[in-house]
Amino acid sequence: MLTLIKPKSSGDLARMGVLLALAALILFGALRYDNFLSPFNILSFLRYNSMFTLIALGMAFVIITGGIDLSVGGVAACSSVVAAMLSTHSWWAGLAGGIGAGVVAGLINGLVVTKMRIQPFIATLAMMLASYGTALLLADNQSVSVSYDTGFTVIGQDDFLGLPIPAWIANGAYIAGWLVLERLPSGRHILAIGDGEATAGLLGLKVDRTLTIVYLASGALAGLAGVILASQFGAGQPTEGVGWELFAIASVVVGGTLLTGGAGSVGATLAGALLLALAFNILNFENGLGWISLSAYWQSVIRGGFLLVVVILQAKLDSNRKVD
Repeated sequence: MLTLIKPKSSGDLARMGVLLALAALILFGALRYDNFLSPFNILSFLRYNSMFTLIALGMAFVIITGGIDLSVGGVAACSSVVAAMLSTHSWWAGLAGGIGAGVVAGLINGLVVTKMRIQPFIATLAMMLASYGTALLLADNQSVSVSYDTGFTVIGQDDFLGLPIPAWIANGAYIAGWLVLERLPSGRHILAIGDGEATAGLLGLKVDRTLTIVYLASGALAGLAGVILASQFGAGQPTEGVGWELFAIASVVVGGTLLTGGAGSVGATLAGALLLALAFNILNFENGLGWISLSAYWQSVIRGGFLLVVVILQAKLDSNRKVD
């Protein structure tokens, strides 16, 4: 999947850096831990982190347009509850319902940003709060068990051709995202909007429609992540998803995508997400060895640290480019 990266801008250095860091972590883990490259660890890693790679993909497109989507965690939580509730009817009802909830949230985000001219930060923050509130209301402030009789749990728990189904889903989403950004005219439109909405409008591009579709896609991917969450853990989780937006933003930025928009890479976003996930996987192994003892709360500290360091590096690279 990492072959999807195609250097295009001054972010090339950051993208190559994330690849080198990812390779270095894999090598470190393979040399230090006996079971690091075991089938169990690899499959568990791919299965669990597919949710985060999906929301990172949606976030990448939003950030490339110069926007932000803070609602992805809340939308995933709400979608997991909807999917669990509908899974009693059939597996496809749970799948369609979860994705549909994400589509509705993303569409609202897009319309509020484009039609009401509300800043994406405020619009998606409001949607995040509304999504968590809706999830808690629907679930009556408790987990909602999925149906084990309709085959819904197959989506998150089963394998196909030796790989977890969630990994296949994420892989398909990234291939589609790469095609959109690199091979279709819509990708050039998204990049142009990130360079400047006013200029894109003067060029005749349908800015509002493109932005709405981008936010809708981000919501749909968050909804799909929510479906996998419910299927994988056997229950809709109304309080899950806290901090997911930070993971997504950090993955995108670590991958070299500029927060100012106008440039980005789908493949580098995947590398960034895998890098962050791998760092947490290695911490779990270290905890097991007994050399260190870090709680799960340190994950937020690490994500924040990664994000801060990379944003600082981005700012320095951007200032050097302007000087040159």
